[in-house]
Amino acid sequence: MNEQIIHNPVIDTLLDRRSIRAFKPGPLGDDVVATLERVAQQAPSSQYLNDWSAIRVADPALKERLAAIGGQPYIATAPLLYVFVADEHRNTAIAAAKGVDPAGDAFTLDGSYRFSQAQNDAVLALHAMETAAYSLGLGCVVLGSLLNDVDGLVDALGLPALTYPVLGLAIGEPDQEPALKPRMPRTMQFFEDAYPADDASLLAGLPAFDEEVHRYYDLRNTDRPVDAFSDQIAANAVAPMNGRVVRDSAARQGFHLDR
Repeated sequence: MNEQIIHNPVIDTLLDRRSIRAFKPGPLGDDVVATLERVAQQAPSSQYLNDWSAIRVADPALKERLAAIGGQPYIATAPLLYVFVADEHRNTAIAAAKGVDPAGDAFTLDGSYRFSQAQNDAVLALHAMETAAYSLGLGCVVLGSLLNDVDGLVDALGLPALTYPVLGLAIGEPDQEPALKPRMPRTMQFFEDAYPADDASLLAGLPAFDEEVHRYYDLRNTDRPVDAFSDQIAANAVAPMNGRVVRDSAARQGFHLDR
């Protein structure tokens, strides 16, 4: 497909997005922090519930603890580190102050829809912050690895009931220039009017994408061959979750995902 892309500074910032895992030392300015946090607040919020929060992690010992949870030492080196949190605790406190009984049958902030809604809002806020950081010439990496141990992360951050960690975001001045990672053909992700009726048409672009991904990893890891995209997906499809069950950790935080 011959792609004609419109270019402007915002689009080019997004098209050039890549994960940065090595940062130059030194803190970021207070004006940078204020800007990034304000931009995150401007992200869309379903029903205007503002049902997310973010923990800015500054203590070096706590950073090391999060790096251990994530299994990625570079987490501790990030000049600016956030954990975005689905947060119905604050709204519960607001509602209780207005006379709503959180233990009553009518209470819904602890249900599966609100849990999903709050997660969505947290991700939107994180993405807004990430994009703003890239526009300032900074680098970022989104940290799903922090969910390796949700209960440990909850304890480390002192998260109260009806909160749940969603993703982390490490930000700093880049100290590396990784190549752009390939993205699959648009025909495999964008469909018109309905999802493809047969898997053969859905996966028509997969062989070429497999080869592109394989070339990317061969160039990046010359001493260690990496599987093609489809092989990585197959491996992950049967990878053990090692106790990573959202239902159980969510229940520990007071959410009821069965309603």
